[in-house]
Amino acid sequence: MDRNIARLRNRLDGLGVSLRPHLKTAKSVEVARCVMNSPEGPAMVSTLKEAEQFAAAGVRDIIYAVGITPAKLARVAQLLEGGVDLAVILDTVEQARAVAEVSRQTGVRIPALIEIDCDGHRSGVRPTNQVQLVEIGQALAAGAELRGVLTHAGDSYRGGGAEALQHCAEVERLAVVDAARILQHAGLPCPVVSVGSTPTAHHATDLMGVTEVRAGVFVFFDLVMAGIGVCQVDDIALSVLATVIGHQREKGWIVTDGGWMALSRDRGTSKQTVDQGYGLVCDVNGTPYPDIIVADANQEHGILAARAGSNARLPDLAVGDRVRLLPNHACATAAQHGSYNVVRGSSHVVEAHWTRFGGW
Repeated sequence: MDRNIARLRNRLDGLGVSLRPHLKTAKSVEVARCVMNSPEGPAMVSTLKEAEQFAAAGVRDIIYAVGITPAKLARVAQLLEGGVDLAVILDTVEQARAVAEVSRQTGVRIPALIEIDCDGHRSGVRPTNQVQLVEIGQALAAGAELRGVLTHAGDSYRGGGAEALQHCAEVERLAVVDAARILQHAGLPCPVVSVGSTPTAHHATDLMGVTEVRAGVFVFFDLVMAGIGVCQVDDIALSVLATVIGHQREKGWIVTDGGWMALSRDRGTSKQTVDQGYGLVCDVNGTPYPDIIVADANQEHGILAARAGSNARLPDLAVGDRVRLLPNHACATAAQHGSYNVVRGSSHVVEAHWTRFGGW
């Protein structure tokens, strides 16, 4: 984990931009303190529960990364009144008007960023839609605070190699830089120009006009990121320690107690060149068994088997032996657990237990 954090920090320092880590992956105060620039932030969250938990731990500079709705604005205003600089995101005039209205009612100017759609992946305003951008900006200016623009290159998760990811990063950059220019030409402020995804953060070569980069899963990495080529399997800092509970030798199975309740149902590698099933199987020290995967998973049972089409042989594991399972999606696997057991290198000594929280 330490190495992963240092890798991205050094890269962004070289490009002259700051890092705003997305804390949704870890949802842990201890991990947050390892990755933020300071105990006060900056930080990105995906739920208001995260914002409240991290605010209680002293984080003061937060962006809430999911499109805001009117019913959530009372909680946002409460955090702002408590001294937290919490910005929201939106992509419609209706949202902007609601934010401005609550700002006027409470006397608290709620900061908001306009979400830009850089690749058609999810939500946001297209940077070519000048009329909508300016209308949203003007609606915010009537009571709230237009903080800037932000985008997320979701298409980067399709991979395609280094050149394709560099292209995604440049498309991402141009989208927000163009949107910021439109707002500024309309006489509207745009101090923050924010981009972010782990693949583009690791492949951007030019961040001219960008003020910050957001990324989250880079802290732990996972098999999806390894499949895209953003990291190596050895960089994955999160694993589930499971125990062998039986064998079905005629089927070529080893059965563990690491089912989908421990790993999640995420099958994010299923469309990649190498399908890792529900996870990649390693020995207790974290060294992968070649082509041995969690081929299937029930609620509390994991089925270890050789990858289809390979010549791999099952390891000689007895009931009670332990294996480490590397996750497809670190966010989803971490969400199955209430805390992290912290170990260093090849040591099995648990140095600390870091609490993890969930909820909205």
